[in-house]
Amino acid sequence: MEEQIDLVGKAFVDHYYHLFDNDRTALASLYQPSSMLTFEGQKIQGVEDITATLNQLPFDQCRHVISTIDSQPSSFSGAIVVFVSGSIQLPGEEHQLRFSQMFHLVPLLQGNLFVENDIFRLVYG
Repeated sequence: MEEQIDLVGKAFVDHYYHLFDNDRTALASLYQPSSMLTFEGQKIQGVEDITATLNQLPFDQCRHVISTIDSQPSSFSGAIVVFVSGSIQLPGEEHQLRFSQMFHLVPLLQGNLFVENDIFRLVYG
C-alpha cells in the first residue's frame, strides 16, 4: 500500500510540474470548483481563480527541479497528501528559487484524483 501511494504521488508530481513548466493553462484540469490554493499566504478558491493566479505569475517559462517527494494516505478514503521540496530555475537567473509545496489529492467518482488543497511557499535563507 505504501509503495503504491509513493508511486501515485511521484506520478502526480511529475505530471503537475511538467504541465506547469510547459503548458501552465493545462493545470486547470487538475482542480475543481472546491479546490483551494494558498500561494505565498494568499488564499484562492476555484478553478478559474487558481489558474488565473498561476498564469499571471511574472514569468512565462521556468523549470522545476524536484528534490524530495513525500506521500501519505489521507483519512479521506482514497485521498493522498503529497509534500514536495525543490527549486525553480527562471530563464536568465543565476540562482534557483527554493520552494515547498503540499497537495491534498482527492478521488473523483470516475477514479481520477484532483487537487483539493494546494499550499505553495518559497523558502528563503
